[in-house]
Amino acid sequence: MPGCLRICFFAVALSLAFVASAGAEEAKAKDISALVSALAQKSYKKKATAIEALAATGDPRAVPVLEAMLGARLFTRKSDNKVVIGEKQGDSLWLSDPLTLKAIGSAKKRTLKKVRINNRLRKILRGVLGSMTLLSADPKRRTAAADAVFKSRAASMATPLERALKVEPDEAVRSRMERALAAIRLVTKKETVPRLKAIERLGAFADPEVRALLGGLLGVKADGAPEEADAAVRRAATAALDDANRRAAFWDTIGNIFHGLSLGSVLLLAAIGLAITFGVMGVINMAHGEMVMLGAYTTFVVQEIIRAHAPGAFDYSLFIAVPAAFAVAGLVGIAIERGIIRYLYGRPLETLLATWGLSLVLQQVVRSIFGPTNRKVGTPSWMQGVIETAEGLTLTYNRIAIIVFALIVLALLLLVMRKTWFGLQMRAVTQNRGMAGAMGIRTGWIDALTFGLGSGIAGIAGVALSQIDNVSPNLGQSYIIDSFLVVVFGGVGNLWGTLVGAMSLGLVNKFLEPFTGAVLGKILVLVVIILFIQKRPRGLFALKGRAVET
Repeated sequence: MPGCLRICFFAVALSLAFVASAGAEEAKAKDISALVSALAQKSYKKKATAIEALAATGDPRAVPVLEAMLGARLFTRKSDNKVVIGEKQGDSLWLSDPLTLKAIGSAKKRTLKKVRINNRLRKILRGVLGSMTLLSADPKRRTAAADAVFKSRAASMATPLERALKVEPDEAVRSRMERALAAIRLVTKKETVPRLKAIERLGAFADPEVRALLGGLLGVKADGAPEEADAAVRRAATAALDDANRRAAFWDTIGNIFHGLSLGSVLLLAAIGLAITFGVMGVINMAHGEMVMLGAYTTFVVQEIIRAHAPGAFDYSLFIAVPAAFAVAGLVGIAIERGIIRYLYGRPLETLLATWGLSLVLQQVVRSIFGPTNRKVGTPSWMQGVIETAEGLTLTYNRIAIIVFALIVLALLLLVMRKTWFGLQMRAVTQNRGMAGAMGIRTGWIDALTFGLGSGIAGIAGVALSQIDNVSPNLGQSYIIDSFLVVVFGGVGNLWGTLVGAMSLGLVNKFLEPFTGAVLGKILVLVVIILFIQKRPRGLFALKGRAVET
């Protein structure tokens, strides 16, 4: 009997515990629901209190609610004042429950009222969302959270940051968290010593946000008084800001070099084919830019086919698009040479006019097939993202990939020119066409294949340009003039000269733009090249041979 009593007592205790737990969960759910409803109050002050209370619960369900509020996607239904998340769907909004995220149907905009926020609430929202994702499993989310806390600089975020720092395994993320914590201490602390330590930590960063924060301490109020009353803090901020500005200038130079090399790689890809058709064959091909455009549209078509039939292979789309673009542009180039160019050798003016007219025809054909608007070409996942440093330097993966790709294309072309029978015959025809023909070389077909090779490389350039520029019928026109400048400046027909010319023009343009603007910078570059050609008509690296010398 005592055993039965013990069992009964245990069962009753377990039932009571279960009921208590269920009651606690129900009470918690009611509390969170009440806080979500409080977000729709008219008073911005009460909204701020509700936001902080909702974040303080630590409930993960609060994150999508606050994100929707920050993204202006939180509404109340006029019929029952229920808070809902709304996603735009045509003329209506698709509604979902803010806590369960379950769909609850659609509604017209007139039946809803948006939960409005101001700049102060946006700052609070960014801060609390940052604190709630500081312990996320994704390093990118933790970094974004630390940056959000840095911008909000709310005192309430200091404790969550300190807890997150104790368990943060990633050194890069830890650095961003320390930056955010130092900013909070500098702004919220009153004592001199912790503020000096915060300035010392912030001095390790040279990004614009930190410099703006330090610069704010050195400002002057409307009444003429200094913004920062503590003289020691002002001196430390001045020294840290001067050091940060010096390092920022250095890293800005590195960034300009990177972007200059990136632009130079684009010019190299666009000009390297022209170096063959114009430099080797002496043909002024104004339709060369349209070969670039055909390569970009080939990339678009390849990606559309992959999206429709093998979406899992999208990351490999560019590996398929490169040979496809080379084939399409190369075959079009051979057709142009056989159908038009071969009848115009030795007549440069007629060749220029014919290829210019052909470029207009090709643009209109593409416009008729694909439409006049820009076409979206996706970027594979391995080309997305950036490399960011604490000093504010940003290197994008797609630009890095294009630099490497351009050098690979140049190396392969040099290999073809130096180590294959086709390259040998092409160089023979370039140096002395009559003697090459007497030796049995079919100069006509070498001309066609050479023109096809130059056009095919332009098509490959289009694949690369589709990742950083708009794909439209006018794509090639943006690069044709710069391509001619590169070829003439580097040395007509010389691939090494094309490389040096492209990189030089890319770097000069990027360093001139901050001072002169893009348009005036290009004009100055053009004037300098004209003056340079007056002194060296054959460019930096001139080809040597009987045909050239005569």
